[in-house]
Amino acid sequence: MTIKTLLTAAALAVAPFAVTAACTGHSEAKVSCAAGTVFDAATGTCKVISG
Repeated sequence: MTIKTLLTAAALAVAPFAVTAACTGHSEAKVSCAAGTVFDAATGTCKVISG
């Protein structure tokens, strides 16, 4: 094998770990609901605002 092939194989083997490491540390997710609705954390859905 040539050095280029070995370096390419190493880069492809490490790539998924590098992407995962770059996306750590998130503690909360953002949810967007349609106009006139609000997110209900108990059910995990958007509920219509009554009023």
